[in-house]
Amino acid sequence: MSAFWIAHVHVTDADRYGEYAKRATVAIAEHGGQFLARGGSFTQLEGPERERHVVVRFESRAQAEKCYASSAYQEALSYARGAAERELVIVDALDNT
Repeated sequence: MSAFWIAHVHVTDADRYGEYAKRATVAIAEHGGQFLARGGSFTQLEGPERERHVVVRFESRAQAEKCYASSAYQEALSYARGAAERELVIVDALDNT
């Protein structure tokens, strides 16, 4: 069953976060992740507003977790720490979408 990373982000340091995004893109691709949404326009209906929203599809929850734990992604994440306020969850798909 596929799974999705869903991230909501408020960027506080665009340069450092840009470096995170560049490095994270490579790490995510190496683990088969496919971006479905990355930034773009949105309508905030509930909760704290974050200006950046990202959805990535992985073939499984295990693959998504493996990507997050990988040394390449953790190195990328070091650039996001202190450069953004983020929430990130992994959600199982209803079917194999």
